Parts: sequence; C-alpha cells; structure tokens
Amino acid sequence: MKYISTRGQAPALNFEDVVLTGLAPDGGLYVPETLPEFSQEEIASWVGLSYEELAFKVMSPFVAGEVPDAELKRIIGEAYKSFRHGAIAPLVQTSHNEWILELFQGPTLAFKDFALQFLGHLLDYILKKRQQKVVIMGATSGDTGSAAIEGCRRSENVDIFILHPHNRVSNVQRRQMTTVLENNVHNIALDGNFDDCQNMVKASFANQGFLPEGRQLVAVNSINWARIMAQIVYYFYAALALGAPARPVSFSVPTGNFGDIFAGYLAKRMGLPIEQLVIATNSNDILHRCISANDHSKQPLEHTLSPSMDIMVSSNFERMLFDLYQRDGDAIRQLMEDFKSGAMHLSDTALERARALFSSHRVDDARMVEVIREVFEKTEYLLDPHTAIGVEAARATRRNQSTPMVCLATAHPAKFPEAVKEAGQSDDPALPHHMNDLFKREERYEVLPNNLSDVHKFITRTLGH
Repeated sequence: MKYISTRGQAPALNFEDVVLTGLAPDGGLYVPETLPEFSQEEIASWVGLSYEELAFKVMSPFVAGEVPDAELKRIIGEAYKSFRHGAIAPLVQTSHNEWILELFQGPTLAFKDFALQFLGHLLDYILKKRQQKVVIMGATSGDTGSAAIEGCRRSENVDIFILHPHNRVSNVQRRQMTTVLENNVHNIALDGNFDDCQNMVKASFANQGFLPEGRQLVAVNSINWARIMAQIVYYFYAALALGAPARPVSFSVPTGNFGDIFAGYLAKRMGLPIEQLVIATNSNDILHRCISANDHSKQPLEHTLSPSMDIMVSSNFERMLFDLYQRDGDAIRQLMEDFKSGAMHLSDTALERARALFSSHRVDDARMVEVIREVFEKTEYLLDPHTAIGVEAARATRRNQSTPMVCLATAHPAKFPEAVKEAGQSDDPALPHHMNDLFKREERYEVLPNNLSDVHKFITRTLGH
C-alpha cells in the first residue's frame, strides 16, 4: 500500500513513513493510492466480532504487512484496553430508529481517543524499531490535545508540544492537558484562536530547521493518516450492530475539521452500505455553506458553546476535494491557493458530487441548547453540545425514517458544563470517577504570544534541557 499527496508533487510513501511524515513536502495531505474494498459477504462475516477484532479486519489492508499481524493485534489491544465500556463504542437509542454512538468511553472522554490511543502505541512500536526520537507538535480546539497527550505521555521516544487557544477551551478540556506532568509533555496556551494554532503547526512542519539535529516533527492532528484509518472502524462497528450489510445505515457527524466524517465517507467507499452522511456544523459553518451554497469563504470565527467545532479552516476537507476532483493534484493546489486569498468555489461537477455524498445543516447555540433540553426531558439522556448539533442536523435533514440514523457522540457532557447549564441542568454533569479530582490537580502550561518565533524558541529551549 502506497500513499500519495493530494497536491501531486511529493513522493509516494509506505505506511510507516506516512505515519511519521504528517504533511507532505508539497503541502498536501497523504491518502492511500487505492482503497481496500470489502464484499457484502465479507462484511456480513464480521457480525459479532469484538471491536478489537473488527479493527484488525478494517485496518490491516492499510498497513499492508509493514507491521506484522501479531504486532498490529497487540497495538490494537493496548489502545482500547483503557476504555471504560466493554463495547468500546456502545449504541444508545434516543428515538425511533435514532441512535447515539458513544465515542467518549476512552480515557479523555472524547472520540479522539479512538485514533490517538492507537496512534500512541503505533508510534511506540515504529520508533523503538527504528531507534528514533521525534517531536510531536499539535494544535487542539479542545479534545485532540488531551487525547494525544494521554496516548504519548509514557513514550520514551516522544516529546509532545500541544498548542491550544488561550482561554478558549473549556476548563475541563484545559485541565485534562495541563495536569499531565510527565517530563515529555508540554502545553502551550497561544494568544489566538484554533486556526492560529493550526497555522503555526503547519508552518512548523513546512520548515523544521528550528529543531535540534536528528529530530523531526510528527503530526497528531487529523492530517496524520493513521488517525483517519482508526476512525473508519467505528462506522463499521455501529452499522454491523444495526443490521448492516443486510440494510443500510445513516450517520450524522458533528464536525469542524472534516476528519471524522471523512472516515465515514471512506467506510462507504470500502463497501459499507451508508445511505446518508450528514455534515453537522455550529455557527462556524464553512462546510455547510460550501455544500449548500458553494460558499467556501473565510468568515470571522465565532466562539460558541461547542468550542471543538470553532474552526474555519477544515484541514481534512482537502482530502475530500482530491476525490471530488478525480484526484487531480494540480486542481487541488489551485483551490488551496484560492482559499489562501479568502475563498474558493467548487466546480459545478465537484459540487454535484459533494451534494450526492453529503447532506449538511447548521445549528446555532440557541437551538443546540434547546435540543439538549428536549432530549433530556424525553429520555433523561444528556447530550454534550457537539452531539446535540449532530442530533438536530440528523432530524432536520433525514430522508428515510426506516433507515437507522446514528448520531456520533463526540464527547462526554461533563467536558462542557456551560452548555449543559444553559440547557437548564442546575448541577454540572459529573465527571467519571477516574477524573473526579481533576480540579485539584496541579497545572503546568506556558502562555505564549501568537508569534511563530516565540513558539519555536520555547520548543528549542525545552528540548535543550
């Protein structure tokens, strides 16, 4: 299995190299040269497999033997043994043929654990084999950072630097990162928004000269292919539990960076009978505007009660565009240049293809809060704000009531007490018992200005100690 860049001007890489590389040298994102496809008979034979067994079936074609099967099974087992629920990704019914896929059963209470627990153990394996030390640099709008830190905190071959927007993540999200005091973990609170953090990470990958000799950057953001690969699995797991492949299943995905729903699109391409894929956005609705009105323009970022989706530059959308434009790297390079200037517009053909694949819907804070209240009053099930946006988008766009609709629950409501209180809950939702002392733990982080040079100096100084 080879991996190629969306911009068409970088050498093809094998699996291990693509895990360590992140952004391609031409600025593009790596995607598989070909996708594995599974027959309906093969998918049907997976009914009843455990999550770990299914993960091996879905992911092994992408690894293509570079990691021996026994090692890959061990890595998968290690990744998911820290999840609290035996099903790993349990389903809960909230209405007729409407289901919540709980993706917050991992150690940091967010869907990012599925990919980043796996990636942490995979990196350990690759780096030990190569006797190599790396620097992880990542940007987070709240959940990626804590999941990446949790996945890598015990690695002897990794120093990890996570940038989050100062005072723009929830207190729980911040503390999940900043109370991890291992010597290889470093948190940077940047005076800016998430897009500023993400731009800084991209600029650092493009020019790594600030690093000590022998070190390279590794990405943990969803530009890293291994993250997308790991997320494909839970689409298969949920669909099989609800009757696939004998019947189709639909999914609604709260998304800002497009990685999670891109994994769903890949699952469909690989043979999973997905009827409808719903892009659910908050007020930062660039993806909804693009699909509904061909308006992929940068607008001022709004700070909302669903902060993990407060994103205006959806990095993974480039991977989708690559397919919408029939894998034409030149066309993608031009689109990305257009977007740098503020806006890009899809061709009529690409837009038609996108609309055939996706529905989309925008949900503002006021409606999101109402949905949390309404669902709780009817079911006593408490949604986090991002999941509530997914539920509302599913209900607003759903085409077929007889097809199960799965709404991805991307985080535990305890991470977002402000939204839950707005919805009329008098008490903060309780943190799981393994986190009940979170607000008593010591914090450690550095507040830095929105300046690339200052961030690079901090990293260089820290690595020199």
